[in-house]
Amino acid sequence: MPPSRLLVRSEPNGHAMCLYTGSKKTVRQENSVPGERGVTLSGVRLTILVILRVVVGWHFLYEGLAKLYAPGWSSAGYLELSRSAFAPVFNWIAANPSVLRIVDFVNIWGLIVIGLALILGFFTRIACGAGIVLLLAYYLANPPFVGLDFGVPTEGHYLIVNKNVVEMVALIVLLAFPTGTFLGLDRLIQIGRERRAHAGAADKGSVEKAGEIGKPQPAGRSALDRRELLRGLATLPLLGVFAVAVLRKLGWESYEERRLAEEADAVTSATIKTFDFSSLKDLRGTLPQVYIKNLKLSRMILGGNLIGGWAHARDLIYVSKLIKSYHNKAKIFETFMLAERCGVNTILTNPILCGVINEYWRRKLGNIQFISDCGGNDLMAMVKKSIDSGACACYVQGATADGLVQAGKFDLIAKALDMIRQNGLPAGIGGHYLHTIKACVEQGLDPDFWMKTLHHTNYWSAKIEEQHDNIWCEKPAETVAFMKALERPWIAFKVLAAGAIHPKDGFRYAFENGADFICVGMYDFQIVDDVNIALNVLAEGMQRERPWRA
Repeated sequence: MPPSRLLVRSEPNGHAMCLYTGSKKTVRQENSVPGERGVTLSGVRLTILVILRVVVGWHFLYEGLAKLYAPGWSSAGYLELSRSAFAPVFNWIAANPSVLRIVDFVNIWGLIVIGLALILGFFTRIACGAGIVLLLAYYLANPPFVGLDFGVPTEGHYLIVNKNVVEMVALIVLLAFPTGTFLGLDRLIQIGRERRAHAGAADKGSVEKAGEIGKPQPAGRSALDRRELLRGLATLPLLGVFAVAVLRKLGWESYEERRLAEEADAVTSATIKTFDFSSLKDLRGTLPQVYIKNLKLSRMILGGNLIGGWAHARDLIYVSKLIKSYHNKAKIFETFMLAERCGVNTILTNPILCGVINEYWRRKLGNIQFISDCGGNDLMAMVKKSIDSGACACYVQGATADGLVQAGKFDLIAKALDMIRQNGLPAGIGGHYLHTIKACVEQGLDPDFWMKTLHHTNYWSAKIEEQHDNIWCEKPAETVAFMKALERPWIAFKVLAAGAIHPKDGFRYAFENGADFICVGMYDFQIVDDVNIALNVLAEGMQRERPWRA
């Protein structure tokens, strides 16, 4: 007996007829993909692929709708974070509002249309191809490569392969197996095309086979039509399920908001508000930048205490650990990038953060510069460490200078200033106490800038006789008077008394009373608001007597 051969023929009814010839058996593969020659996947396997198609489509559709209805959503943040080989292209898109609007429109509606097409099995191959292109763009913008994996919110941890790659591979599989012709609108489209193409031949063949011209078609044909229609529309009800799920989610969130508001009204007689903070779209401008010697600094400098874990939270002993836990490496980088976008080009910090800042530079996330306070047990060692780590300026930290002055070790302060200047950096002296600054002036020490605390004491905890780490500028009026006569630039710190004074009050007080710069510890969600406040203070008429020294 000769070996069997497999022949595949497309039938007018949309099935692929598989005939084994050379044997006595003829086998019809009922659940093959219509019109795809040689495809003999079973119905179970095709159903699994349809489920995969619908699941990916569901995710695409919901992502698109979530972005469409998210107030002020934009892809700018994602594109700005790009540090891949294609970063210049993505950064350029983010920096051009007109181009960004087009990209956002294509992104949102691309997700929606692709999601709908995949769920319905409508032009499935085109939808798969478009989805692959979109996912590839996401991946190229922020690939999870070693050293480039910062900044993009994720549900877990990735190494080269992330969810974009997984979905891309899934769409490639679906592209090879057009499941829309098994369950989906593509089935109806293909059957319609094949019937039109074979209508004449099929009718003629039916007549000859019947042996009678004009004989009515068998009743089974209408039943077949109904079955094909059901298979073509099989995934349509899933859109109804999707719509119900979305409405329930929206309704549940609205219900929760109302319930919480009612509970708050009952307990506090005040309506609870959803936590929110200003974003870059609310930024009113960027901070002006001026010079200390050849070093260009923004008028407001980002303080490093919150990042380093020094909360100065009075008797709240847990806060230092809390803020240190909040400021993981990714959050620190995010804070730096946001500060730079707002025109804050400098952070003032302890050498303990040198490594994190160096990594920020190494990953090319930004260019924020840092002034080191050289704090630590060995002043000269910390000066060297700061210079070697790329500090743009160094100064003798306030508490360190307070102690050295009290011990009469002015020579060590002078030695530190000399070492800093020999390396071409501006050198400063800090102090919490006015006596520290006065004593250094009396000893003839002439730094390139001063660091001195400045805030008023008109806040409730400052009035407590038994002080608990709650006042950092004990003689503000005397400080203002003495600093007025100094010709070197003055960076004021603790201008908010470690969070006891509102920025609107603290910033104005510092600038009006002679500070050339203010150093402010800020969480990421405070930066835009604080920059806007500083801009308002600097723009409005200030009653400032001390000339700007920078």
